[in-house]
Order: sequence, then C-alpha cells, then structure tokens
Amino acid sequence: MSELGLCLHFLKKALLTVTLVLFYYCFSIGITFYNKWVMKNFHYPIFMTLVHLVMIFAFSGMSRTLASWWTGKSRICLSWKLYMERVAATALATALDIGLSNWSFLFITVSLYTMTKSTAILFILFFSVVFKLEKLRPWLSMVILLIAGGLFMFTYKSTQFNMKGFILVLVASFLGGIRWTLTQILTQKADLGLQNPIDTMYHLQPLMFIGLFPLFLINEGLSLSASEKLFRYHETSTLLHMMFVLAAGGFLAFGLCFSEFLLVSKTSSLTLSVAGIFKEVCTLVLASHVMGDQLSMLNWLGFAMCLSGISLHVALKVVYSEDASKDKMTNKINDMTMTDTGMELLLRNGQANEDSEEECVIYQ
Repeated sequence: MSELGLCLHFLKKALLTVTLVLFYYCFSIGITFYNKWVMKNFHYPIFMTLVHLVMIFAFSGMSRTLASWWTGKSRICLSWKLYMERVAATALATALDIGLSNWSFLFITVSLYTMTKSTAILFILFFSVVFKLEKLRPWLSMVILLIAGGLFMFTYKSTQFNMKGFILVLVASFLGGIRWTLTQILTQKADLGLQNPIDTMYHLQPLMFIGLFPLFLINEGLSLSASEKLFRYHETSTLLHMMFVLAAGGFLAFGLCFSEFLLVSKTSSLTLSVAGIFKEVCTLVLASHVMGDQLSMLNWLGFAMCLSGISLHVALKVVYSEDASKDKMTNKINDMTMTDTGMELLLRNGQANEDSEEECVIYQ
C-alpha cells in the first residue's frame, strides 16, 4: 500500500474513532445533566429509573427482533433456572447502582457526583482481585492512593457538599464495582451466550425492575400516588409532558449502553477507557459553567490527582496485558516447537525400528 493509501486509511480510522467518541459523549454527558435537570422538579428518582429500565427492555427487545430478522438467526434466550442462577446477582447490583446514583442527584451537584462516581474503579479493582479476574500487583496501591487522595481533596471544605448524597453515590460506586465485575464474568461465559451487550441488557432489565420495585414502594410509592405530576394530574398536557420527559431519559439510557458497545466493538476497550477520562473533565467543566457548581483550586487539584490514578491504571493495564499476550504467544510457540521435536523423534524412532527389522530379515 502506498503512503497516500496509508495516510487515507489512518485519517478514515481517526475520523471514525472521533465520531464514535463524540456519539458516546452525547449520551453519557447528556444523561448526567438531563437526570439532574429532571430531579429539580420531579423528586422521584427510583420511579424514573424504573421507567428507564422498561424503555431499555423495550428497545433491546426490538433490536433483538430486528437482528434476528436481518441475520435469520434466533437470539439467545436463557432458561428460567439458568436465568435466576447466573443473572440475578448482576441484575440486583446493577439496579441498585443506577437507582442510588439517580437518587443522589436530589442532594449533590453534578461535579461532586462525577468525582465520587469515578472512584468506582477502586471497587472494580477490589472485586476483580477477589474474583481472580485481576492479579494483585504492587502498582495497585499507587492507583488506590491517588484516587482516594484525590477524592479527599475534592470533598475537603467543599461549599456544596451534602453527606447524604455523598454516601448514596459512594454506595452506588461500591455496587458498581460488584456490578461490572459480575457483568464481566457474565459476558465472558461462552456457555451463556450473552457476549452481545444487547442480549445482556435484554436479560438484565426484568430482574433489575423487580429488584428495584420494593425500594420504590417504600420510598416513593405513596408520595407519587398523591402527586399532581402523574396520577393526580389536573391537565392532560401536564401528564403528557411528564411522560415525554421520562421517556426521553429512557432513550438516553439505552443510547448510552448502545454507544459504549459501538465504541468498543469498532475500536477497543482502551479507547473507551481513555474517552472516559476525558469525559470526566468535560463533565466537570460543563458543571462549573452551565450548572454553576463552585470549585476551588483544591477541588481541581483533587480531581487532577484522581484522574492521574485512573490514567495510571489504564496505562499499566495495557502494558501488563501486552506482556501477558507476548507470554501466551511465546508459550504457544514453545509448545509447537516441542510438538515438532517430539514428532521428529517419533519419526526417527519409527525409521530406526524399520531399519532394525530389515536387518533382522537379512540375517535370517
């Protein structure tokens, strides 16, 4: 291929990556600010999450139907026994993670939410080590110190700090660690056939809804039933407007899942990780300018320290994964060499046996 061809190929690849990253940013950043905006006038975050789950289930079901029609192949559908045994824990952790995250918007700013939620990587690392998906390495302590120290600096003497909201999003981050670790196990099990995120979303939503519904009844059920925004509305236009607002959030939630899948499938998980780091920066800048969040120099330094820890984790993970790939390839080559050597010895032994048999016939 000529230099011009290589240059055009690189530009095409770069343009595709930038387009997919911007597509991901639209949904990821959009849903954060959208949910915060909705929570200003609609104080029922768990009900909103339940609506989103129904929307995601409907969209993923339609996507599966279209994919089956296009390819002519039926999609995976787990049995009830397998469904309850393998999917239930992941669904419950995911439902509580999303539900508590949305609930926290009633109390905290977008900037504090973004910063605290970024600590989910600590819990993902912890549970990855517990479930033996990640090896315990010395550099993990440095990552933990940077992220934890950054969180402390960001929240120290913050003028817009709220303890209840902070605890809610911190618990959500903890559950997020369980969620993504179990999701990784779920999608990597070849026997389940849930490698496609659309199939995973389709199977998760019903149990997520069931898991979150009791929390909705306890905290919001009675209040929502008496609310004039939905069930006791006076004007039809008010009801339709609220339904449209909630449905739009569900569309953004599905778009976020789909854009993540599209970005990873067309580029790599590393691209998603790096894009996620810059997304946090964009979210914080927008929060300070659009939402009026007040951030001191100490807050920004804490955020920079936290991002340094996340960046270190991403970079070292790439290095170790490349080393693991090289070791795997070396072992494979050694195995092939040993196999070839063994085959050669067998052939030589076979030839020697044939020669000895011929000598025996001659002597006889």
